[in-house]
Amino acid sequence: MATGRTDVPVEVFLDGVTHRVRRRDAATLLALMERVTGETAYMWGPSIVGFGEYHYRYDSGREGVTPAAAFSPRKTASTVYLVPGLTERPELLERLGPHTTGVGCLYLKDLAEVDLEVLAELVRESYDAVTPSAPPAPPLG
Repeated sequence: MATGRTDVPVEVFLDGVTHRVRRRDAATLLALMERVTGETAYMWGPSIVGFGEYHYRYDSGREGVTPAAAFSPRKTASTVYLVPGLTERPELLERLGPHTTGVGCLYLKDLAEVDLEVLAELVRESYDAVTPSAPPAPPLG
């Protein structure tokens, strides 16, 4: 996701999704990701709905900012963006329901066939992996 944050309202983008299943699933993903991340949604580029953000830097020196959690209602499936590695969690993916995966993507054709709590767990783990955790509590005494 090498695209930047935009000022286009998420609702305007989602209202333009013409595929009825993708539109329905986008509303579900919007609510699920807002609940899981505690973040307000905003657009990244023309078609990615993002929540929060994080700064990344590769060993090559390449760096940038990207959403901490995101999805996009694509033509053939809804794409959920996860940190690489989470799409290789067989114990969760077996319980998820019909899906396919890419390096950092989960492709879902119909959320009505997916276990949304498992999806929420995957999104939460991915989000937690890239967002700063609370500072450790100071020692007592």
